[in-house]
Amino acid sequence: MASRREKLETMLADDPRDQTLRYMLAMELEKEAEHDRSLDLLQQLMDDEAPYVAAFLMAGQQLARLQRTDEAAGVYRSGIQQAQQQSDDHAADEMSQFLTELT
Repeated sequence: MASRREKLETMLADDPRDQTLRYMLAMELEKEAEHDRSLDLLQQLMDDEAPYVAAFLMAGQQLARLQRTDEAAGVYRSGIQQAQQQSDDHAADEMSQFLTELT
């Protein structure tokens, strides 16, 4: 029986640009402690033409857990800006709170 990760990877092979699938795979990789690959996927989502706001939040949290606080703060700042541009006040407020807790 295929694992959740394997299922996601198979679905992504059919539609490699699907942001939701890429995000779900990044979260699955984090659970498996494959932080570099997870963060790479999240970075790709942040770099998309239409950045995926949740990727900023999750990358910031993951970096903070890895004690990479300067990087986490930078990701949160970028995420707040992107969330505001996309009129996602909830995400902007949430990342602002996490940023405050870091500093």
